[in-house]
Amino acid sequence: MDVTPALKQYAEQKAGKLSKYYDRIQEIEVILDASKDSTRVEMIVNAEHNAMFIAHHDEGDAYACIDGCVDKLERQLTDHKERFRNRKHPSGQGTREANTRQRSSE
Repeated sequence: MDVTPALKQYAEQKAGKLSKYYDRIQEIEVILDASKDSTRVEMIVNAEHNAMFIAHHDEGDAYACIDGCVDKLERQLTDHKERFRNRKHPSGQGTREANTRQRSSE
């Protein structure tokens, strides 16, 4: 597939926004594949600690596929960041103890 400068700029712009969701991204690879009747876009994000996020989309034109991949990667990166932040404090623990301490001091 011949990549036009506008398409390349659009993909770079969208991929650049992913660092807003996870700041430890090291590399983003965008693969465009066009066959006779469909376009397929695959985005691979490499982050620190061997974390790899992959999204592919094959509905619509190349721009819509890029948008679909970015949406999927936003979700994956946000979920990973939340798990990474909360791994020392699993949900549900600590809140009950804090509430009982607060009630007993009243």
